[in-house]
Amino acid sequence: MGILYLLALLVALTGMVMLDRRFRLFFWRDARRAAIVIVIGLVFFLAWDVSGIGLGIFFRGETSFMTGLVVAPELPIEELFFLTLLCYLTMNLFGFLSGRRTSR
Repeated sequence: MGILYLLALLVALTGMVMLDRRFRLFFWRDARRAAIVIVIGLVFFLAWDVSGIGLGIFFRGETSFMTGLVVAPELPIEELFFLTLLCYLTMNLFGFLSGRRTSR
């Protein structure tokens, strides 16, 4: 049961990839630019998380749905996948909305 959250994140990421592939929203539109944007987004949000952890604002919650693996103190492995999902979802949405505007 300790892997359910990670599995849910992976399923959601798979859905983002499938939507992207089907509608050419982000990676399938320009893979090089998409990779740069994803990395910048991940670095930004990881810096945000590390800052929050350092200030004692953020902490890792203990649930039976998480793996218990951490990449840094108070930073679970699931956070990396969540942040990737967050960035991918945002860019797919941006690609969808900007594509609608130009196709009218």
